[in-house]
Amino acid sequence: MAFVLRSVRKDDLRGLLTLTSQFTLLNLPSDTDVLTNKIERSLASFGKQISAAESEYLFVVEEVDSGRIVGSSLIIGKHGTPKSPHVYFKILKREKFSRDLGVGFVHQVLKFCEETNGPTEIGGLLVDYEYRRIPDKIGKQISLCRFLYMGMNLDRIENRLLCELSPPLTSEGRSEFWEAIGRRFTGLNYHEADRLSQTHKEFIKSLFPQEEVYTSVLPSSARLVLGRVADATRPAQHILEQLGFYYLNEIDPFDGGPHYGVETKQVPLVQSTKQFVVQNKQRSNFTVPSLVGVEREGEFFACQTSCEIEGTELSIPMTAKKLIRVEEGEKIYQTTLNF
Repeated sequence: MAFVLRSVRKDDLRGLLTLTSQFTLLNLPSDTDVLTNKIERSLASFGKQISAAESEYLFVVEEVDSGRIVGSSLIIGKHGTPKSPHVYFKILKREKFSRDLGVGFVHQVLKFCEETNGPTEIGGLLVDYEYRRIPDKIGKQISLCRFLYMGMNLDRIENRLLCELSPPLTSEGRSEFWEAIGRRFTGLNYHEADRLSQTHKEFIKSLFPQEEVYTSVLPSSARLVLGRVADATRPAQHILEQLGFYYLNEIDPFDGGPHYGVETKQVPLVQSTKQFVVQNKQRSNFTVPSLVGVEREGEFFACQTSCEIEGTELSIPMTAKKLIRVEEGEKIYQTTLNF
């Protein structure tokens, strides 16, 4: 099997609906209208027809022989603007001491925060269940290709990156953290509130407690999931940590999922992204494990391959050239895979 990583197209809608129907991801739901809008915004983003802050880039993995869409990922240009703030709980510590009793406690508290000049966010990582255990590791490929694209377009990416990781939910899809806080202050169930927050955030600031919340007063079921990552999300967490992402001591105000972040230029794949010219050689030693990508007429194509680099010239196998449709003399970008 051969796989190409690329920007989404209009005719990918049916394939995306099939892929997303396997999951319940809020920023990439299995909804025709929502996905149609995301595809249109992505086309405008890759075509650089809208501002960097408004942009949302949708990447897909296509299994070449069948044309099947088997994975996806997202870059959200800016998460947190005056019109749509980035909201979260900051986790802080408060020390209390009683001289009369001679005892003290260190309490963990949640402080509601909002940010109007937010980072670039990554999300939307989905891999078809049938393709999760194949040797090609397409989940890793579709996750990492976002950083190659960032390295190619740093002027459209914020200085900081954010990823909101999914926490454990109950077998019914309920968030124990939301039940303990969110539902009590909004009257909404978890999925209603999370769906509404994609387009409207006023109710969060108006109804959520602005005072610090001591986690010791929460039910144990809520405290146990606070800042934790769901088992299915641990592989993504591991990749992020290898790239330098770290826990920000911030959590999602809806489900208590942890927020991870990093300075954009500190990500090795972004740092090592360089521009080359494609060179054909009679004999090449393809020894550098890489992601290579090209931009062409508002579209992005990439693949994982090994290459040979000499100065400003790069050689890749013919199979890789065919995947991304690149020819000798064309401009190409490369980043080295060290893990």
